[in-house]
Amino acid sequence: MTSSAVLERTFDAVIFDNDGTLVDSSASVERSWVRWAREHGIDPERLRGFHGMPAAAIIEQIGPHLDARDALARIEELEIADVTGIVALPGVLEAIAVLSGAEPPAPFAIATSATRALAEIRLAAAGIDVPAGFVTVDDVERGKPHPDPFLLAAERLGVDPARALVCEDAPSGIDAARAAGCAVLAVTTTAPVSELAGADLVVASLADVAFAAVDGRVRVGLR
Repeated sequence: MTSSAVLERTFDAVIFDNDGTLVDSSASVERSWVRWAREHGIDPERLRGFHGMPAAAIIEQIGPHLDARDALARIEELEIADVTGIVALPGVLEAIAVLSGAEPPAPFAIATSATRALAEIRLAAAGIDVPAGFVTVDDVERGKPHPDPFLLAAERLGVDPARALVCEDAPSGIDAARAAGCAVLAVTTTAPVSELAGADLVVASLADVAFAAVDGRVRVGLR
């Protein structure tokens, strides 16, 4: 597909990724994972390339020798304790205000690879309310890059995934959205354009996107 798959369509709903798309938690994530890696004798350089994947999947890849339950509990503890510098990314609060403030409101959801506890803390730190359509890694058997998070988000919104727009920042999230049959708008907040080739449209941030609610549905344009 091409940018026309996004700019020339009206969508039944928008599904946002959280970290790197709505919320800038990059410094917190890096601090927490580097500390976790050093505590476990793992070279922090091995953490590269895993953005957007559930923590359990990362641990399985770089620390298969560790007790999975204990390792996951520790990274969760570190990340929940570190909210310093977490803010909403450019254009995010405006986009949410447009969608939620319309009459009727345009449906949107958040589908994240974080746990519910961690996602809620980061959203609160960024001044974003948890939407009715909210899917975390706790809600699905398989996280990104599998399509399950986006399929469940669409189900909870009562829309066909093929008529939903996903906003993502990570290649694994784009792969998940594609597998779910969604159109994809990607932001370059985390990965370079070259790694976001699977998206229909790539922009620097959501500040470059004009969201409009039209009769309870969503249209997007470029600013």
